Amino acid sequence: MRIAAILLFAAAAGRAETGYDAWLRYTPRAATVPAAIATIGNSPVLDSARAELVRGLRGITGRTLRIESSIPAEPAIILGTLANLQQLNLSATLATDAYWIKSVGSNIVITAQNDRGVLYGTFALLRKIQLGESLDNLDDRQTPRSPLRWVNQWDNLDGTIERGYGGRSIFWDNLRARDDLHRVSDYGRLLASLGINGCSINNVNANPKLLTPELIAQAARIADAFRPWGVQVALSIDFGSPQSVGGLDTFDPLDPRVIAWWNSKVDELYRAIPDLAGFVLKADSEGRVGPSTYGRTHADAANVVARALKPHHGTIFYRGFVYDHHMDWNNPKNDRARAAYDNFKPLDGKFDDNVIIQIKNGPIDFQVREPVSPLFGALPKTNEAIELQVTQEYFGQSRHTVFLVPMWKETLDAIKSPLAAFAGVANIGLDDNWTGNHLSQANLYGYGRLAWNPDLTASQIVEEWTKQTFGDDARVVNTIAQIQLTSWRTYENYTGPLGLQTLTDITGNHYGVNVEASERNGWGQWHRADSQGVGMDRTVATGTGYTGQYAPPIARMYESAETTPDDLLLFFHHVPYTHVLHNGKTVIQQIYDLHYQGAEQVEQYIRDWTLLHGYMDDQRFLAVLEQLDYQAVQADVWRDAVNTWFQSASGIKDAAARPDLHRMEAESMELEGYTPVAVTPPEDASGGKAITCPVQKCSAAASITAPAGVYTIRIQYFDQNTGASHFRAFLNNQPLADWTALDRLPSAKLDSTTSTRLSILGIALKPGDRIRIEGSPDAREPAALDYVELIPNK
Repeated sequence: MRIAAILLFAAAAGRAETGYDAWLRYTPRAATVPAAIATIGNSPVLDSARAELVRGLRGITGRTLRIESSIPAEPAIILGTLANLQQLNLSATLATDAYWIKSVGSNIVITAQNDRGVLYGTFALLRKIQLGESLDNLDDRQTPRSPLRWVNQWDNLDGTIERGYGGRSIFWDNLRARDDLHRVSDYGRLLASLGINGCSINNVNANPKLLTPELIAQAARIADAFRPWGVQVALSIDFGSPQSVGGLDTFDPLDPRVIAWWNSKVDELYRAIPDLAGFVLKADSEGRVGPSTYGRTHADAANVVARALKPHHGTIFYRGFVYDHHMDWNNPKNDRARAAYDNFKPLDGKFDDNVIIQIKNGPIDFQVREPVSPLFGALPKTNEAIELQVTQEYFGQSRHTVFLVPMWKETLDAIKSPLAAFAGVANIGLDDNWTGNHLSQANLYGYGRLAWNPDLTASQIVEEWTKQTFGDDARVVNTIAQIQLTSWRTYENYTGPLGLQTLTDITGNHYGVNVEASERNGWGQWHRADSQGVGMDRTVATGTGYTGQYAPPIARMYESAETTPDDLLLFFHHVPYTHVLHNGKTVIQQIYDLHYQGAEQVEQYIRDWTLLHGYMDDQRFLAVLEQLDYQAVQADVWRDAVNTWFQSASGIKDAAARPDLHRMEAESMELEGYTPVAVTPPEDASGGKAITCPVQKCSAAASITAPAGVYTIRIQYFDQNTGASHFRAFLNNQPLADWTALDRLPSAKLDSTTSTRLSILGIALKPGDRIRIEGSPDAREPAALDYVELIPNK
């Protein structure tokens, strides 16, 4: 993907930031603070708090504070636990990890029940200063709503990351911990600034080798890097480990030998990692072994591990993501959405007290919109954690800007039962900006802030993040907030609105559009579209009975199509395409309209972002601009593919008059060397076809028939991950553009995932002008072209 405007901005680029500092940039601003720091007590965590305060205030004020080992006579910032600050006569009862920032005379005191709370209070004070809040008469006590606030990393021991889009693992490479773990320490700092106190460091689809002595020693090195930031390491484990690692002939959780093996293995782990937080376990799901092998229950499985952890104060997060991915799609009563409730509701009260059932926010799998999982509140005798996915598996995989906090807030605001823990799937990587997209950092920040205080609003969170990350200029804050706060709805509109879910390639890369992929297979993310209508019937009366898993008032609402919110209509009901929504539109017309609306909104994001040039460093400005341009390309691909599919399925045309885009199909151009090929699925290419080059060089040419005027020329091509094809564009034999297809896209096929474009702005054209595209293939990438489109400049 390229955009000509980027080159113009780049010519003037000077200042640069990689995004590595994230929201901890500590840029200069007016602030009056004491000149000394006194830390009362000694520990690695308190050392981190003191060092962070020095670092932060040096960046903000330009001054390096003096460090004292006792409380000085002059004004100071005093750090210490309540037990170590008894001379100040502070009286408070604080929960674990809670902090208290208080003005005491001319001093600022940061105290807590434990050292980690002091660290959290230190970051909170620095956040106040960065946000320009007053430091007069401070008396701020903050307690985390849930005691355990973890991130789950899905890193593999070979250094890859499952569903990770920010580069390779910061923890692992080639079946061992990385030699240089400074990024782990820096990540611990980011997590500590949000109050995150645990991190599982490997994939939930766990490699059993992690529990071998050699890998335990490597995990201990990672724990050492995290420890000064109060972040405890957790491990994802494989339930079959007693057999695959221990050499037993069974992993039956009720077998005495298996029980003894888990006890011994956990003791070994705690000798190596004394502050191990515990385990994450995925069992009996998506091919992972589990207790069903022996006719045992999930409670049996969780408890055998929990009892081994109990003497060490460890916790097991047992994932409620359990379903049969070989369900018969022909049976209209089968429904993946039912699985978590059906599996765990009968076991309420049978789990030990150090077991937490980790429940995804919705009943399917991190889709663009789902109802709240009915399992929340259905386990009153069992500890529950909410699992939120910070990495954007079904949300454009960090190539699209989608701020997830508004979605999470809808779920959190609907959950009435207390949460024992938060678990966020947060797959940062070795990319300079951690997440692969500067704006996607806001999701990690937002997750941490909500895990501490779920009552914060999405607006509060995005404003905090923006001011700390990009500065507090009103234009910057307002523009970024507007983009972020509308981005979830925008993405939903151009992907899968009305409860269709995201319509991604569910059996493939979970990225590009593939409407058919979620049908006719065992994975169960069905939308049941046919020639008559669309949607999944999940009612008690005629469908799968899923609505009956909710409390009666909610069940009644979802049982009727008339009272189900339009945003979830097709999740709960199969309706005719002509069904009239609450806004007066038919379902099919709303599908068409929303896809155009979503694509246009991304174009507006580009226009809005362009106005921020000069208000931030050029490197990040240009990176976000290029990312938004790529997102606009993909939004058009999604729009065209979904609308084409549903028009074919329904036989109903779009009633709206859409603009004439002067599109020239590549297969209809004058071809030299190029060969037309069918694209599968056909909606992934305009007209269902593309052209590929089987020889050393090919060309496609056409005469312009559009009225005379100034246009943007869009060249839609395919950028597969099997080579680096080269292209050149000419107008009347004069060079227009020269580029190589080198983007990082997760497909080797000609499909929606690899469909991208070059935009050439401001070209004066008249009828009869000749445009020619030359393509040179590389390796197994055939320099494929889809179409050339002319967009009149307004």
